[in-house]
Amino acid sequence: MIPSRHATLSSLLAEQLAVFPEHRNYLERRFAGMSKERFAFAEALAQMVTRVIGAPVAAYAEDYRWLAHTVIEEEIVFRRTGRYRLSTFAEAEREVYANRQYMTRYMNGLLMSQLWWRNHTEVMQFFHDVYLPGNSPGFDHLEIGPGHGLFLCYAALAPNAGDITAWDISEASIERVQHTFGAVGLDRSVALRVVDMFDAPPRQFQSITFSEVLEHLEDPEPALDAIFNLLAPGGRAFINAPVNSPAPDHLTLFRRPEEIVDLIAAAGFEIVETLFAPTNGCTLKRALEFNLAISTAVIAKKPG
Repeated sequence: MIPSRHATLSSLLAEQLAVFPEHRNYLERRFAGMSKERFAFAEALAQMVTRVIGAPVAAYAEDYRWLAHTVIEEEIVFRRTGRYRLSTFAEAEREVYANRQYMTRYMNGLLMSQLWWRNHTEVMQFFHDVYLPGNSPGFDHLEIGPGHGLFLCYAALAPNAGDITAWDISEASIERVQHTFGAVGLDRSVALRVVDMFDAPPRQFQSITFSEVLEHLEDPEPALDAIFNLLAPGGRAFINAPVNSPAPDHLTLFRRPEEIVDLIAAAGFEIVETLFAPTNGCTLKRALEFNLAISTAVIAKKPG
């Protein structure tokens, strides 16, 4: 399934299958036909994930198994009703965010999904290989809602990066990112702050990441307006959201990638480049035909 030279990726896969053997066919499709370049990136990402885990992998593998089953339950509701189960932030707060144990399992599972869901890995590689090198030398960077912290790590490691900042409304989320940076061993200053993007200090950045946040909002348009205002003229944003992707805390349903692209353009951005990454082992044509999950990543620029 994985070439033997990718030792860390192979080891993580073996430990995942030890607790989730019924996932083998899915993961075989995930790694089928991958290029040497994609395997090399997945191996480097696996090394980073291993350092973040920093403990026996079994607990994270079990949390990923739990996440996979949870998403299947949400998928069943989505297929029956044609909508996501939740529609308000109050519902998501009550059922997901206020439950610390639930959130820990959820975030642990999502960390593993960066490896096991091909669309997640492809978006990460698009950010690393295409977005970051295209930024200007010494770019000052902001990530809003950094989650597990992997995107922020790659931004901090970019040779052309300047100041690195991250905002989140949750102190627990900031603590998780601090753990990630310490585990990876990044030896540079990063400003991690509890800040509401709608009540942000008067500052502009040359680069902003907003990854997998739009779908968690009741109304995405004000968030895009806020990002536009936070970008300096000529600055670029990396905005990533999924379509047809039910999850325990997803609120806004995008049915086609073009909906996300058009929404970003309507906020005043110039669209520089896009990536439409369908779910594991699926062509984009098939994903569109059957309303399957597609990760939609957009590199957008504020006119200068």
